[in-house]
Amino acid sequence: MLNENIKSLRKSKGLSQEELAVKLNVVRQTISKWEKGLSVPDSDMLISISEALETPVSTLLGETIDEPKPDELKAISEKLEVINLQFAKRKTMTRKIFHWVFISLCTLIVIVFAVLFLLNSPYLGWDYSKPETAVMGVGFQSFEWLFVRLAPLALIGGIVGAVLTREKR
Repeated sequence: MLNENIKSLRKSKGLSQEELAVKLNVVRQTISKWEKGLSVPDSDMLISISEALETPVSTLLGETIDEPKPDELKAISEKLEVINLQFAKRKTMTRKIFHWVFISLCTLIVIVFAVLFLLNSPYLGWDYSKPETAVMGVGFQSFEWLFVRLAPLALIGGIVGAVLTREKR
């Protein structure tokens, strides 16, 4: 049975004994002996033959493959449907989370801008002769300077993100 399977699969792939021998790194006579049933390949060679002929080893050995029954296909399709629904729910939840993160970012930026506007840089009137006050004043001024320059970009990014992640109806 193995000999007939090797021969028929080789021919169905359009390979000569010589071409199959080259793929398997054996001599042509070895292929001929296998096909005549005079010898059999070892297990490692069976794997190589199955790869060269692009077929499972079980097919080479003559095992028939059972086709899935319609009931099995229905069960598999139902499981796939459940998995797809779970992925869809996860995707929707992730989108909602990102949407609210973008909205929260925009709100936080607007609140910090309002606070900075209302405080009107109080550190400018501090006495910088004391080291503690000088360090804190420089820290506040650095934060305000960076925030005023970077926050508009973050606000635009947050608005764009909130628009892109909104729920489509």
